[in-house]
Amino acid sequence: VQLQASGGGLVHTGGSLRLSCAASGFRLDEYAVGWFRQAPGKEREAVACRSSHDGSSGIADFVKGRASTSRDNAKNTVTLQMNSLKSEDTAVYYCAIVSGSCSFHATRYDYWGQGTQVTVSS
Repeated sequence: VQLQASGGGLVHTGGSLRLSCAASGFRLDEYAVGWFRQAPGKEREAVACRSSHDGSSGIADFVKGRASTSRDNAKNTVTLQMNSLKSEDTAVYYCAIVSGSCSFHATRYDYWGQGTQVTVSS
């Protein structure tokens, strides 16, 4: 069983990134998938969540209008698209899974993948 976030990198302010959360050994569509981030010296915070059953997404206020999620069940992945990136978006981004409904509470999540670094520079 493995969960892996990828797609991070160095991007200029105003640019875009598409992060992918890939699962192996289990069906990702049976879980809600949360995206979290942690910047140096700061607590981990929720960015978005993709529901397992109805296709709905929850988006944190600080990225609302700049972020969206999607699923590709054939590839067993969930993506986080982020646009109009700002320097404050710099962080390690993680994906995690939870049985049941989406949540912005990290403690509810059952399994976490390795993170991917996103660096936004001016």
